[in-house]
Amino acid sequence: MSDLLAIGASGIRAYQSALTTVGDNIANTGTAGYSRRTTSLAEVASVNGINGRLVDGIGVTINGVGRSADAFRASAVRDAGADLARTQAGSVWLDRIQGALTGSALGDRLTSFFGSARTLTADPTSVPQRAVTLEQAGALAQSFAATGHQLDAGMTELDSTAAQATAKLNALAQSLTKVNDGLARTAPNGTSAAQLADQRDQLLEQMSAVADIAMSTDALGRATVTLGAAGPTLVSGDNAGHVIATRSGGAFAFTVQDTTGTHSFTPTGGALAGIAEGAGRLADARASLNALAGDFTTQVNAIQAGGRDLDGLPGQPLFATGTTPTDLTVTLTDPRGIAASAVGGGVRDASNLQVLETRRTTQGWEAGLTALTSGNAAALEQRNLVGDAQTAIRDGAVAAQASVSGVNLDNEAVDLLRFQQAYQASSRVIQVARETMQSILDIR
Repeated sequence: MSDLLAIGASGIRAYQSALTTVGDNIANTGTAGYSRRTTSLAEVASVNGINGRLVDGIGVTINGVGRSADAFRASAVRDAGADLARTQAGSVWLDRIQGALTGSALGDRLTSFFGSARTLTADPTSVPQRAVTLEQAGALAQSFAATGHQLDAGMTELDSTAAQATAKLNALAQSLTKVNDGLARTAPNGTSAAQLADQRDQLLEQMSAVADIAMSTDALGRATVTLGAAGPTLVSGDNAGHVIATRSGGAFAFTVQDTTGTHSFTPTGGALAGIAEGAGRLADARASLNALAGDFTTQVNAIQAGGRDLDGLPGQPLFATGTTPTDLTVTLTDPRGIAASAVGGGVRDASNLQVLETRRTTQGWEAGLTALTSGNAAALEQRNLVGDAQTAIRDGAVAAQASVSGVNLDNEAVDLLRFQQAYQASSRVIQVARETMQSILDIR
């Protein structure tokens, strides 16, 4: 009779735990990072003390609480997230470049300057038209300067973004060491271990959005993280390295500092890879704009020096350059100083302005600016298309992972009913045992 009571009691304990697990699953439906729990039950068996034979059917026991997780699908989510984060980060800086190239209407101002000079060709003695040309030159100089400053501001902001990204990665690495320490101190196959494993996987997914990572776990579930497939170790047990990003020109260098020294790595995924790519594109755009502005300034001032102004004097420089080639200012203040005529051509001669028009065609400043702008726009559009495709890939990976680790309310409802009935049956076993015992006592 005592065996019957023990069987019923073991069932009560086991199915109460199973019902608690089902309740946790239902309560966490839709919770980000939560993996479905399952209670593993097994039949209690013992060895008969008389003949040494294995005796079955003496109750139920709990083997532990497991997580419905798939390491390969979790890795696929991390890889897809790293690819998407790189593309999205790169798109941000392509968009920033596009805004700089178009926001100050540099192309329109360049065309307007040449248009006003062409109009002046028809009447080079017109002081009002000369004033218009000088005004257009001032607007063009302001546009060059504003465009350059926007690109410089973009690079400064990129440095700040890189610092924030590495700070986030370092914070995640430190958090992972704490989870690793918790896993080392927690008994396996329990609810606490499952919760820590969920936190570990969430941290790993967030880290992969910053930089591509490779991960392995030991028997306790503690994660070892390396940056890239063959990069330096970032996290091992309760030790974490420190990631640093430094920029020289348009190139970023990334290192991990730990107790063994400083180790370099090149991110191929995550936001850091997109930031590194953005730095290169910003530097290239800045260099192209510098070259265009420098050549334009040199050529226009040379044309000025080769002609005569309205008073028959040699032309003076129209533009002056500051710290960078795009830091243009107009140094000519008197409209009469525009050198419209050639040497000895007279006040109504406009041949020097025709030289400017010819140089406009041969040097292709407008075409170069258009090519720079349209090329960046095409790269941005392509990157957005790639981002859309990668979003679909990541969504598919997340859905595949959710099919294994996510909570399905229909399945939980079935388990809830099943364990409730088993719990009630175990309660009935105890009740029958009690009633039987009472009947025996009553007979006596």
